[in-house]
Amino acid sequence: MKIKMFAAVLFVSFLFGTNTILSAAPPKKASFTVAGNCGMCKKRIEKASSGLEGVVEAVWSTETKKIVVKYNADKVSVSDIKKKIAAVGHDTDEFKASSEVYDKLPGCCLYDRMR
Repeated sequence: MKIKMFAAVLFVSFLFGTNTILSAAPPKKASFTVAGNCGMCKKRIEKASSGLEGVVEAVWSTETKKIVVKYNADKVSVSDIKKKIAAVGHDTDEFKASSEVYDKLPGCCLYDRMR
């Protein structure tokens, strides 16, 4: 009896777990410009983005100044990601870093600000 009960619970758990996995939407992809200069900027920008729940991957290019983000739109929006990046000192098209945060960046990370 215990074995049948265990098997039934296991089957139901598997059934619902599989259903959840199958119904999950694939991650969306977005690309946008983020102001920055160097490898330290890259690390800071990617860490801020990746630290948000729902962000699957974030890669910023020092050459193009663009970030490519894969994310779960049910958990995070592109605006949320941009806001988080600005909060660590890097301007985006939608949000600008505060002067207080920007001024604390290392010298090599200070980019030309368009205010």
